[in-house]
Amino acid sequence: MKQTFTELMRMSRICRMVLATCFGSFILVVFYFQSMFQPVMRRNPFGADGCCRKGSRNALQELYSPSQSEFSGLAVLHQSRRDQVLESCRAHSESSRKRRVLTPDDLKHLVVDEDHQLLYCYVPKVACTNWKRVMMVLTGRGKYSDPMEIPSNEAHLSANLKTLNQYSIADINHRLKHYLKFLFVREPFERLVSAYRNKFTLKYNSSFHKRFGTRIVRRYRKNATADALLSGADVQFREFAEYLADPLTARDGPLNEHWQTVYQLCHPCHIHYDLVGKYETLEEDAGFLLRLAGVGDGVRFPTYAKSTRTTDAMAAAFFGNISTAQQAHIYRLYRQDFLLFNYSQPAYLRLE
Repeated sequence: MKQTFTELMRMSRICRMVLATCFGSFILVVFYFQSMFQPVMRRNPFGADGCCRKGSRNALQELYSPSQSEFSGLAVLHQSRRDQVLESCRAHSESSRKRRVLTPDDLKHLVVDEDHQLLYCYVPKVACTNWKRVMMVLTGRGKYSDPMEIPSNEAHLSANLKTLNQYSIADINHRLKHYLKFLFVREPFERLVSAYRNKFTLKYNSSFHKRFGTRIVRRYRKNATADALLSGADVQFREFAEYLADPLTARDGPLNEHWQTVYQLCHPCHIHYDLVGKYETLEEDAGFLLRLAGVGDGVRFPTYAKSTRTTDAMAAAFFGNISTAQQAHIYRLYRQDFLLFNYSQPAYLRLE
C-alpha cells in the first residue's frame, strides 16, 4: 500500500511537470506572435498586469490607455505621428534593398531611465542639452532637483547618464519592449543651419574648427591662407554644404552627430518610438511626457527662449547662398527625415 501511494505521488509530480512545461510553451508562443505585431498596435500593448509593480501604471501604459481625460487628445496626436513614421518606413523599406540588423553601437544615443521606465534618443540641436539635464534629474534619485542648475558641459558627460548599449542583449530587448521610447525632432534644415552656426561660427568651438574646419578649408577653398588651413575657424556655409554634398565625405565614415540625420542616429524604422516630440511644440510635448511619467508636478522642462535660435528665415538665407545642385544633394541626404516626421519641402529650395 505504501509503495502504491509513493508511485501515485511520483506520477502526480510528473503530470504537473508536463502540464507546466506545456503551459509555459503556450505562453512563449503567444508572446512571440504578440511581439510580431507590437509595432503596429494602436492600443495598450500590455495586458492588465503590465510590466511593472502591481497597482502601478507606467508611462507606456498611460500613453496607450490614458487614465486621465487630459491625456486622451494628446494621445491621438502622438498616434498620428507614430502612424506617419510607420508609413514612411514601410515606403522606404519597399523602395530600398538595404537590410540591416541593429548592433549595440547603434543604441549609444538612447538614454535609460530605470526608475520611470523611459528611453530617450537624444538628437543634437533639438534641445538635447536640456533633455539630458532633465534625464539627470529623473535618474539622479535626489542628487539634482532643478535641471537648469546643471552646467551644460556636465550634462554631456557620458558618465552622468547610462545608455542602452551598455546593457546585455537580453536587457536591451526587455527595455525596448517595456519602456516608453521617445525622441524629439526638428525641421531638418533649421537643425542643420543651427549646427553650422554653433560649430563653425563661434570661437569657443575650436575643437570642431580643428577636426572638421581644417579639412573643409583644405578640400574646398582655393588659395586658402596658411592661417585658415591651420585654424579652420572661418568655414563658410557654402563650403560646409560642399562638404556634405561630396561623395568623399560619405566614404570618410558616418557624419558627425550634430549634422547626422535622425534616421541614422535613432533608427526610427527599427525602433518603435512611442512618442515623437517636436521642437516646434517643445513645451507642450515635454510637459505631456513628464506627466505621463508621473513627474509633471516636480520636474519642469526648461522653457527659456534663446534670442539667437535658428529660424526658417535664417535657414532660407543660408540656403540661398549655395548652388541648386548643392541644395538638391543636401535635400536628398535629409529627405527621409522630412518624410518620417511630416516636414514639408522648404519653399526656398530651387530644386529642378
